[in-house]
Amino acid sequence: MERMPKPLPKDDEILIKVKATSVHRGDSRMRGLDIPGPWITKVLARLYLGSTRPRKKVLGMELSGIVESTGEKVTRFQAGDEVMATTVFNGFGGYAEYKTMPQNGPVTKKPKKLSFEEAAVIPSGGVTALGILKQAYLKKGQEILIYGASGSLGSISIQLAKAEGAIVTAVCSGKNMEMVRSLGADHVIDYQKEDFTTNPKRYDVVFDAVGKIPKNMAKKALKEGGIHLNSDTSSNKIKKYNIGSLLTELAGIVSSGGIRPFIDRTYTLEQIVEAHRYVDQGHKRGNVAIRMV
Repeated sequence: MERMPKPLPKDDEILIKVKATSVHRGDSRMRGLDIPGPWITKVLARLYLGSTRPRKKVLGMELSGIVESTGEKVTRFQAGDEVMATTVFNGFGGYAEYKTMPQNGPVTKKPKKLSFEEAAVIPSGGVTALGILKQAYLKKGQEILIYGASGSLGSISIQLAKAEGAIVTAVCSGKNMEMVRSLGADHVIDYQKEDFTTNPKRYDVVFDAVGKIPKNMAKKALKEGGIHLNSDTSSNKIKKYNIGSLLTELAGIVSSGGIRPFIDRTYTLEQIVEAHRYVDQGHKRGNVAIRMV
């Protein structure tokens, strides 16, 4: 823990008093510089993130909080607004008491029905899930298999797919089967007992939400002309969308009742090391929230 100067918003920025943030697989990767993909991707990522340690001193990829003050040119928000944001494209910084964000950046008003902890775990994973699933052009009645369905990305993807009217088959461990059913999964496969690639069932979309299935294996479960999505490779294509617009769309889906985040554990900021150690184990269910105190 370290004291740093309180940031000042520029003319087009808002200053957010952070109420909650999160820890997920992406944070763990940023901290450990454990970047998936070919060697060139790893090299470029290290140049951007830091060669031996994170270049950004304050990590944290998403947050929720209250607008404390605004720059002179800000018209979209005012002091007192409750907001949520993803900081991935704005220097990270969610693990702090205050964070500045451009008013037209990936920040939007928090749905009233969510607590600050619930709102904090949605922006990063939610935008990623929404951006990836848009690439599948899901239609009502189509069948999608989501592998790694009990994680932060998988759990929100189940709900987004159901909001589009898709039929969802979730793949997870036996202990998490009831959890994914509660999120709306129509069918559930325990990967410890059944290999979905040897099942005769075929799907319109196979989404590997944890980036662990070889591409050739995933394609075995696809119908002819089906679409294979991967959390590591498909997320690179999200850049073609406006991230702020995706976040605002996500907030609308939440407000209409289409999504409710599942929180596994909640820690305080003082316990964030313990939270990271828990996430590093790879067995969390849904999301891990950090409450500022």
